[in-house]
Order: sequence, then structure tokens, then C-alpha cells
Amino acid sequence: MNILIADDESVIREGVKRTIKKAFPDYEIHLAASAEDAVQLMDSQPIDIVLTDILMPGINGLEFMKMSRRKYPHAKWVVISAHSEFSYAQEAVRLGARDYLLKPIGKQRLVELMGQLADEARHDSEITREGELLKTSLKYLREAMFQRLASGLDIGNLDIGPLIDRYPQFHLIMVHIEEAVKNVQLEHFIIENVLSELIDLHGQGFVVSFDRQSLLGLAQFQDERMEEELLQELQKHLGHYLKVPFHIASSGVIRSFDRIPAEVRRLRQAPVSAGGDKPEGSGDKSIEVALQYLKAHYNEELSLEKVASVVFLNPIYFSQLFKQKTGHGYKEYVISLRIEQAKELLQQSGLRLAEIAERIGYADVRHFTQVFRRKMNVTPTEYRQQFLAER
Repeated sequence: MNILIADDESVIREGVKRTIKKAFPDYEIHLAASAEDAVQLMDSQPIDIVLTDILMPGINGLEFMKMSRRKYPHAKWVVISAHSEFSYAQEAVRLGARDYLLKPIGKQRLVELMGQLADEARHDSEITREGELLKTSLKYLREAMFQRLASGLDIGNLDIGPLIDRYPQFHLIMVHIEEAVKNVQLEHFIIENVLSELIDLHGQGFVVSFDRQSLLGLAQFQDERMEEELLQELQKHLGHYLKVPFHIASSGVIRSFDRIPAEVRRLRQAPVSAGGDKPEGSGDKSIEVALQYLKAHYNEELSLEKVASVVFLNPIYFSQLFKQKTGHGYKEYVISLRIEQAKELLQQSGLRLAEIAERIGYADVRHFTQVFRRKMNVTPTEYRQQFLAER
């Protein structure tokens, strides 16, 4: 029995693991501190039971559960939370959670629940499991075949006749993640699940991983106007879930599979969202949030790592994106922001330098004076004197 515990609190993870291991020493226990870690584990391990915290960095436990149902239909889900609000429990049950555990978790209840869910997992129909395995194998085969077809590569003796018959006309939708993003496994997981769900909602089709940075959806709509509706919803949902820059491109109606390679090349060359606007989830949104945070917290400790975590970005990527979007290095921008605040405070003659330094985030007056002089070519005292003389 493979059990995954996803919780950003190491004390909870380890405590739940110890309790389960003591009662069921043969069970394999896997730990994840975030949804990203959990996705990687579920892709590499056959997980039977998932215990997930609701509040985790990035996408939360309920969102993770919702996105995972399609890909891992046999997993049994248990939601862990420090909140007793009925709405959380109600949503968890609606999404298929088998139970809802409140922190601190009772050991006896946890052991009973794991035993019950393990029995259910063992009694799952072998036929159903074999059917799901076959379905998964066919999905991977289709993905590999369609990926080669879309790239203009030879597909050998594979017969695509049934695919052509099923989709006499269709649309292609590409979601592309910017090259600067290094580890995109969580992003791929989110995009695949959101786009697949929207295609099913508006028609029929499938989604394949085209390359490391791109996913490609084939969609057939009963009403062609549904394409615009899908694109708007896709942009909205990905803008909510993704914390990295992305672009959406669509093809319009295609009536021949022979056109796919050329159309994919076009989509890759011009990855813009419907209407030509930047998608809500682009880097602009993350930097806008970061700038708002800096203006509100300029007097606090503002390490690059801390602010990058606020917008869920890798610090190195955040630093590059920040300079690209603002034209200033992160450290330079923070200093300029603080100095502007200091200039306003220096114009108030009743405040001592020590008070001003503390108010803008410098514990040491000497350091504040050095930074101010480097930026303004005068000391804080000289700046105040100049201001008073000009009044």
C-alpha cells in the first residue's frame, strides 16, 4: 500500500507518517511539502491513498485534489485542515474526499481510516485496474504519435484513420511556458488538467505534452463560438493557478490533419492569447503583486528570497523577471523606494535620523547615512538643511 502525505508542516508530515508506520509497518509512506513535490511523487509512484493539507504553498490541497482526479482516478483522498469551517469540508466531499481530518489529528481515528481505505483499495476490481492501465497505455501511445505528427516527423505504420474519422474538423490550442522557467512539472500538470477539463466541458478532444515548454490541445466544438469561451476561461483559470509567464495561442478551424505541422509552427512562433492581450497569468501580474508588497512593507526585512516566495517564483527567475519588467535590479529598486520615503520624512524636522532610519527599514543609522549619501550625493542631514533653506 502506497500512501502520500502532502503537508507543508514537517511536524505534521512526520507525525502522521510515524502513526501510520507503527500500525502498518509494511506500508510505503511518501512525503511532500508542496503540491509540486506531490505531483512529482504521484507521477513516479503508484499512490493508493493521499492525505493532503488544505493550505499549502502554490496551489492548495483542494485545488490539487480537483486537478488530480482525472489523472489518478483510483487514489483515495483524505483532506487535513486546521480549520473546522463547514465550507471546507463540504467542498472536500464534493471533490470526492473520503474523509476530513482536523488538526491535531487523532491517532486512533487516523489508524482506523487508513485501515478502512486500504481494504477498499485492495478490493478495487482488478478488471477496472487493468482497464485503466490499458487506457493509460493508449493515451501515451496517442500522445507519442500525435507529438510526432505535430512536429512533422514520420509516424511509420501507425494508422491515424480512426483519429481523422473522429475529428473531421478541429481546433488546436497551445499553451507555452516562457523559456526562463526551469522546473515546469507542476505547471505541465496544471495546464494539462485545466485544458482537458475545459475541452470536455465545451466539446471533445485531448491534450498532449508537445515539448518541455508547451502543451497542445486538439478540440472539437459543437458550436464554433465555444472556442472563444474556452480561451477566455483557460486564460482566467491559468492566470489564477500559474505563477509563471505563459502564452495561449489558438488555430481556428482546421479540416485536414495534413495542416497540423504548419499550424503548430505558426502557433509556436506567435504565442499570444486570444485578442492579442497579455494573459492574466503573465509575469506582469507577479511583478505587480511584488511591487505592491514592497510599497506596503518597505520598512521590513525584504530579501529577494522572501519577496520571490510571496509571488511563488524561483528567486533567480524572479530577479531576472523583476529587472526585465521594471528596468531596475531588485536591490537597487528597494534602496530607491526607501530613499524616497526617507526624503519625505527628512522634510519633517521633528524626526531624528535614528527614527527615520528605523521607519524605512535600517536598524543602523550609520548604514542608512552611507546608503543615502551614495544615492543622493549628500548626507541625510545635509539634505534636510537644503530643504529647509529652500522653503
